[in-house]
Amino acid sequence: MLKKTIFPRTLIVILVLIALAVTSWYLTRPEPIQVELTTLSRGTVEATVVNTRAGTIKACRRANLAPGAGGQIVKLWVKEGDRVKKDQALLELWNADLVAQRELVQRQLSMAKERSREACIMADNARREAVRNQQLVDQGFISSQRAEDSDTNAQARQASCDAALSDIKRAQAQIRVTQAGLDRTILTAPFAGVIARITGEIGEYTTPSPPGVPTPPAIDLIDDSCLYVSAPMDEVDAPKIKVGQPARITLDAMPELGFSGRVRRIAPYVTEIEKQARTVDVEVDFEQAPEHTLLVGYSADIEAIIDRRDHVLRIPTQAIRQNNTILALDADSRVQERSIETGLANWSFTEILSGLNEGDQVLLSFDQDDITVGVRVQQKTNQP
Repeated sequence: MLKKTIFPRTLIVILVLIALAVTSWYLTRPEPIQVELTTLSRGTVEATVVNTRAGTIKACRRANLAPGAGGQIVKLWVKEGDRVKKDQALLELWNADLVAQRELVQRQLSMAKERSREACIMADNARREAVRNQQLVDQGFISSQRAEDSDTNAQARQASCDAALSDIKRAQAQIRVTQAGLDRTILTAPFAGVIARITGEIGEYTTPSPPGVPTPPAIDLIDDSCLYVSAPMDEVDAPKIKVGQPARITLDAMPELGFSGRVRRIAPYVTEIEKQARTVDVEVDFEQAPEHTLLVGYSADIEAIIDRRDHVLRIPTQAIRQNNTILALDADSRVQERSIETGLANWSFTEILSGLNEGDQVLLSFDQDDITVGVRVQQKTNQP
């Protein structure tokens, strides 16, 4: 009877000790390490190349305008920021002498026309008289000498008429010469655009740039209806880029916006700048006219899309360690190392060909010292 009483008591003590041990282990066990995790899913992965230095928004047409001749500015019809139409006059230099010369030549043209009219009337009359005298000679009423004199007079009158007509042409040519000189004193817009900058004021002198001596243009005209981005690409990446490839454009001034574009030109030479990497300038057009106002000169970056694959298993590129390994979670939320095979990749995502499955959880950061294979981890509570 005593043995039967002791056995249950011993079993109860053992069970209590086990419960205490389990409770002690549960209360003192190490907490799972909080880490950043991501769940593998399918999406788009692109292979891209980006510019090495900031690019620039440029206008398809931009002209630094200056009059064809030097002189004093007497009229300035525009101001900075004005929009102008093609062939609109922008400024005018002093040209009173040329205006007076043109008026003089126009008067000379009028006089030449009157003299020509008179000379040609006289020539026509002399020709008719010569014809009549020849008829009288044939009839024997006058001598042949008189007919010859009439014919000579008609030829002389016709020569005077021709000379007067030549004077008209000379005067017309002189007007064109004078007008060309006047045109050189009036600066007009070669295309529609916006006035970016004006160098000079009324009363100041302006001169065209002599060869080899750059001087500020009188007017800087920009056609901002057509914009593109020019950016330097590393010479190693340049062979991957082709004209017509899609691209993305981002601006420092509007980081929240992105614009789609297409490669329009690849420079046929490598730019070599001292102490900088050798680059190739690449130009990208906006596929659609931007709804927002973009200023010429904005800094911009381009990302040329070399290849693209949709609905593939992908992983954030930052999760990949050296030798194409990653830290993934097993069914018990413990860290394990896996080797993977990758495909297309960019700074954001990398395509997974093998080694992982959709829905697997992978560590995004693994620089904590206490993260080792076998430890238990859990999602950071503040991570969405």
